[in-house]
Amino acid sequence: MPRGPVRRGQLITPFGPGAMMILPDGVSVICCGLDHWFKHESGDTENIDMREYQVDEWRLAARLNVARFYLPPDHRRVHRHATPVNSYLTVPFLRFPQWHYCTRCGLMRRVPLVTRGRIKCTECEAKGWTRYMVQVPFVAMCDAGHIQDFPWVEWVYRTANPPQNLPPMRLISTGGMTLAGQKVQVDGGPKRTLAGITNARPDGNDTDLSRLLDSNGAQYLCTGHRPWLGTEDGEGCNRPLRGTLRSAANVYFAQIHNSIYLPRSEDSTIAEAISLLEQPPISTFVEILRGAGIVPTPENLRSQYRELVHWYTDHQLERAIETVYSGGGQQRQQQTLGDDAETGFRRQEYDTLITASDSDQLVLKPADLAKYAPEFSRFFSHVTLVHKLRETRVLTGFSRVYADADHDLASLQAKLRLNPSDEIWLPAYKVFGEGIFLTLNEDRLQKWEASLDVQNRVAPLLVRYLAMRQARHLRDRNIGPRFILLHTLAHLLINRLTYECGYSTASLRERLYVSQNPNAPMAGILIYTAAGDSEGTLGGLVRMGRPVRLEPLLTRALAGAQWCSADPVCMEMGQSGGQGPDSLNLAACHGCCLVPETACEEFNRLLDRGLVIGPFDNPDVGFFNRTSED
Repeated sequence: MPRGPVRRGQLITPFGPGAMMILPDGVSVICCGLDHWFKHESGDTENIDMREYQVDEWRLAARLNVARFYLPPDHRRVHRHATPVNSYLTVPFLRFPQWHYCTRCGLMRRVPLVTRGRIKCTECEAKGWTRYMVQVPFVAMCDAGHIQDFPWVEWVYRTANPPQNLPPMRLISTGGMTLAGQKVQVDGGPKRTLAGITNARPDGNDTDLSRLLDSNGAQYLCTGHRPWLGTEDGEGCNRPLRGTLRSAANVYFAQIHNSIYLPRSEDSTIAEAISLLEQPPISTFVEILRGAGIVPTPENLRSQYRELVHWYTDHQLERAIETVYSGGGQQRQQQTLGDDAETGFRRQEYDTLITASDSDQLVLKPADLAKYAPEFSRFFSHVTLVHKLRETRVLTGFSRVYADADHDLASLQAKLRLNPSDEIWLPAYKVFGEGIFLTLNEDRLQKWEASLDVQNRVAPLLVRYLAMRQARHLRDRNIGPRFILLHTLAHLLINRLTYECGYSTASLRERLYVSQNPNAPMAGILIYTAAGDSEGTLGGLVRMGRPVRLEPLLTRALAGAQWCSADPVCMEMGQSGGQGPDSLNLAACHGCCLVPETACEEFNRLLDRGLVIGPFDNPDVGFFNRTSED
């Protein structure tokens, strides 16, 4: 296997199982499936204890129906002759694509997935030149998540059943700026350009590669190749194949489920005891007891870890043991009538964020709204200063071609491993940070979104969104003016916070809490640090949420939204057909509303500052410009 460094967090996204990355020596590799993690390079599991890497996130475990989450392994060197547990662990990567070509003579050659080192061109070497082959820039993929080498031989011979024992084949660039300038040819045989290999219908049901490869008109379909699982055999698929650059953005979309950690108990002391039981060394000790069929008791814990647990009574320890190991605390997951799974999951966080909390991993302090200026407080119902939070990010699978494809959890998780496992686990990563939580005034919001002018403005965008969702088989979601308003406001605040508190836009993230459920509506925004391991959580973001500081922050954010450097074109695009990815933005562009995609939950779609401050010809459409309720 090739060697190279990668950060543990990057093994969740963007370089998780099935993703390609470029090593420092220029070799393109693909991350192996979870079957190959937590093993030595020889394949043995001696001196490996996965419990050290366990991450507790009880809500996500229940939602995703998995037994465990584990941090990606870290590489530890051992000095002298010591052999401690979990030393020399690596995450395997395989060489992909397998086809290589010489940049001098164009000679092509296919090598095994496990090939290491640089590959010399044999033809150039025979002539006395030293030339190294590089990997071809093109691969083929389908929207079911499979990826394979581009079918070079089949393409040039125009048949799914090309002849065996082929003469040398070459990839030659003729100097053009399009794919028609790239040509594959066989010495003394056929040749063919790559024109059209990336073309596909928007719904993905027809591609030029599948339709035009065979000169007899037969469809050349995907056979389900999964090189990241260490096999060159296909599992069967029959979806259309499309050619793509191996570095294209749509080759890999990590499907991430994240969660804000919530304490399992209302009692802060019991919550602390629960947190203690979930972490080594006590968690390891308790797992050993349970594996031996022994029920953990406070006496067991005191006999081994008296110094750690002497703060707690037997009753508190019993409650903590019951909560962690007997499913207690899961009772908090009560679904509100009318909520889908994602909304119900976030509602638990919403209900917690509007209250006070003081646990070791979640510190919330609701602010007194009366201390804020009246021109600010009339638009909001809650402001909570999040002094500390823990976000857990879990890789549940990945998709290709479309970022938000409607794949069920079972099919996503099946892509991560070749063989079914007795204990299903997923890789996860923890991030600690701080944030500001805001909720809009529900009475004002309902009156605003009932306005005919507001509904007419967003109607064309919703029609385009519905068409895209049906064409790409995306999951069903209830998108309306409320969602677009909150999403745009979050972007405006993130962009403004970079000037006010020093965090970069890439280190901030949004989390939206939106529901039009008449029984329990939600309209909340959590803006929090997303890179606490690198930039720290020194309180700068929380400080901006306090009275006297939050009001001018919002005022400047709204003032900046009044005029974009691309106006009047940007604002007019909201009335003439939309802009941005899939034309799913109205008045929103890089000059006013867009943020790094790592900071946005929606890939910078479904934005419109016209709903925040109003368009030029009708300012009352803007929620913060509306004067009829004042």
